[in-house]
Amino acid sequence: MTEGWTKRKATGLLVLADGTVIEGFGLGAPGAIEGEVCFNTALTGYQEILTDPSYARQIVTFTFPHIGNVGANDEDQEDMVPLNGAGAVGAIFRAEVSEPSNYRSSGHLDAWLKARGVVALSGIDTRALTALIREKGMPNAVIAHDPEGNFDIPALQRRAAAWSGLVGLDLARDVATTETLVWDERPWVWGSGYAKGGEPRYTIVAVDYGTKRNILRLMAGEGARVVLVPPTATADEIMAHQPDGVFLSNGPGDPAATGEYAVPTIQALIEKDVPVFGICLGHQLMALALGGKTEKMHQGHHGANHPVKDFTTGKVEIVSMNHGFAVSAGSLPQGVEETHRSLFDGTNCGLRLSDRPVFSVQHHPEASPGPQDSHYLFQRFFRMIDAHRAEAAAA
Repeated sequence: MTEGWTKRKATGLLVLADGTVIEGFGLGAPGAIEGEVCFNTALTGYQEILTDPSYARQIVTFTFPHIGNVGANDEDQEDMVPLNGAGAVGAIFRAEVSEPSNYRSSGHLDAWLKARGVVALSGIDTRALTALIREKGMPNAVIAHDPEGNFDIPALQRRAAAWSGLVGLDLARDVATTETLVWDERPWVWGSGYAKGGEPRYTIVAVDYGTKRNILRLMAGEGARVVLVPPTATADEIMAHQPDGVFLSNGPGDPAATGEYAVPTIQALIEKDVPVFGICLGHQLMALALGGKTEKMHQGHHGANHPVKDFTTGKVEIVSMNHGFAVSAGSLPQGVEETHRSLFDGTNCGLRLSDRPVFSVQHHPEASPGPQDSHYLFQRFFRMIDAHRAEAAAA
């Protein structure tokens, strides 16, 4: 009998908190780990997705069926310290991972997943799982891989049901830098990789809540010397670097939990009248600092095909998103203008202050992966800094 007609033993399981058991074939790291299951609709960039620190404690279901066919390489990683494994804890694929076929590949995705400690499954009906998430929300779960296919299912069910989930979790300190670093890598150039050096025209202090490398590259590409500081850095410690502007990075977890220590710092920075730009978690923390509120989303936004309208220009952009919490638009106080809004569900995607050089967006203008429609936001930040410098000089 040919192998195609035989039933293969399941070597991987996804066990949901409600007790549902979904069988598949394990790859990547053996073992089991808890996480929140979400789905990502991007067609490319799986390595950048899995290494985005905003995915900490999440299991990513890829709606595109063929993942891994371009292999893995050392350039497409977005977390700052790959050895820390900051990023998704699990991955779910429809098709089995094929041998890589791409000139940039330096290895098989399975080996790369093992090296990072990511538990993965293939052979899963990802359409059905995506439909379940859309209907019931992002479930807590345990993803498990045993090459021999030996599982204690009742124990995994209890473990999935017992995990508390992301609400109330501060994960920024788990994935961010613990020391001050200076970043000088610039955007990727075809045939030569990432550019280095250049004479800086600005000093930007980036508060690291789980930043992506391409954010820092794009700021360096605008002529910035980027000083990366830990998420717990105080306003005085940040201002000691004499920044022309401050950046609040993306990151994982519940913004209300991270806000316990981040919000007072952001409020102090706003009072110091320094230009501030936030992305993703940085946007949510900005809203909290200004008196707004955040809320857990039903299915979240994860993908590279999200339409967002910029009310300051009237244009619609297709953007990359990765967040499971959102700013409650109705909670923004007077003097805080909503600048961007999702055209999928109407959720808030941007804000700015009317009387200070402060703005933030929910989506990821640096892409990696995804469209580059929103790269202009980095130019907007530096033009804001230029205007602030001119005003200070004229005063």
